[in-house]
Amino acid sequence: MFVGVYDRSIDDNGRLGLPAPFRTELGDRCYATLDPQGCITLRTVAVFESEANDVIEAVKSGSATPTQRRSVATRTVSVSVDKQGRLTLDEKAREFAGLTDGDQVMIVGNLNSIEVWRPSRYETVEAEDLHEANPRVWQD
Repeated sequence: MFVGVYDRSIDDNGRLGLPAPFRTELGDRCYATLDPQGCITLRTVAVFESEANDVIEAVKSGSATPTQRRSVATRTVSVSVDKQGRLTLDEKAREFAGLTDGDQVMIVGNLNSIEVWRPSRYETVEAEDLHEANPRVWQD
């Protein structure tokens, strides 16, 4: 399980160091998907392949379209994790997520996946989530 929020930066070569608690779980390869919310979602090989197989079966049964299957496939790339626990985000992914070399990023655990966010985008999504959840306001 991936939990917690971490601040990191992307180096000049587009590499991102993963938090130590995530490295072992992720392994030496993962899948990076351009998430429609505006972040990059990282999944273990096992999780991604299971979800991809669900999409394939949904297309076969008619509950999803070939376009949906293609969307998953074309928005996802396989990524290697080096011995130092870093992965390289390609230029397309960095541009999609609004990340530039040297920038700070938020790495967010989302139980079975990891999200990589531009901090301003994460703050917006987090505020929307709090608004949607209608948090209680204490009058202390």
